[in-house]
Amino acid sequence: MNADTTLLVIAKEPRPGRVKTRLTPPFTPAEAAALAEAALADTLAAVAATPARRRVLVLDGSPGPWLPPGVDVVPQCAGGLDERLAEAFGGCAGPALLIGMDTPQVTPDLLDVDLRDHDACFGPAEDGGFWALGLARPEPALLRGVPMSTPVTGAVQRERLLAAGLRVRDLPRLRDVDTAADARAVAALAPHGRFAARLAACAPAAKRRAVR
Repeated sequence: MNADTTLLVIAKEPRPGRVKTRLTPPFTPAEAAALAEAALADTLAAVAATPARRRVLVLDGSPGPWLPPGVDVVPQCAGGLDERLAEAFGGCAGPALLIGMDTPQVTPDLLDVDLRDHDACFGPAEDGGFWALGLARPEPALLRGVPMSTPVTGAVQRERLLAAGLRVRDLPRLRDVDTAADARAVAALAPHGRFAARLAACAPAAKRRAVR
């Protein structure tokens, strides 16, 4: 990775009822929040282990004990997700790579991208969105107006990059954690992470509730 790159993580504070609501059921809101916290902690650990000029958490909410040292925190702006992503890039003076908190299987190797050889990098998600977006020259207008949280979000965003004449490097496709099935699949990919450990702790109680 170019040492001048800023790594951005956009996330919500993992509070019950505000995050991972599609995990309930089978999990309770408190368990879903605990899973979200573990996913965020794994993501931030990968970011902390990746060479970068700066590491920034763009947060909706307040930081907690899960925040590692060396990560700056800035608040998310108001507006839709496209506006919030655009604003995150707008705060960067040089190359920037943005990811979310929904892929705890991410590794430093996946994040170690060199934006000197490409204008952009794009990491598609299995649900049709994207888990990563990197821009050698951050331009917020590239994100504004892209429909978010739809099956075509990723395709529209990638086409927006190409239409701007950018050279795009595609990153591996990853699975977001949205549902319980996603959680099990992702935990299997990173069995030694915090997320997998938290899922293993929550799953027995969720199973007992399901058979009552």
